[in-house]
Amino acid sequence: LLWLIDHEELSGPVNIASPNPVTNREFMSTLRRVAGISLGLNAATWMLEIGARFMNTETELILKSRYVVPRNLPDSGFQFEYGSWNAAAIYLVNSQRKQK
Repeated sequence: LLWLIDHEELSGPVNIASPNPVTNREFMSTLRRVAGISLGLNAATWMLEIGARFMNTETELILKSRYVVPRNLPDSGFQFEYGSWNAAAIYLVNSQRKQK
């Protein structure tokens, strides 16, 4: 967010998304592997509908995928700290473990 404030020349939509998007299957597989969890169960649609109500959102945002790649941020010189989901997942899991 600070990058956007400091770079007023940016205009139009700015996708706050990974520079290397992955599918949900790859996302969860990587997260489980990094966290040392060997089994993952799929959530049923009705479970997601309940969760969406609690989050005050639409299930379509959970169930439908969108392939989004940021263009304006990298074009403006923004550098992602973690260029891959694998590197970001390792950082997140290790950060959580250190907090415990």
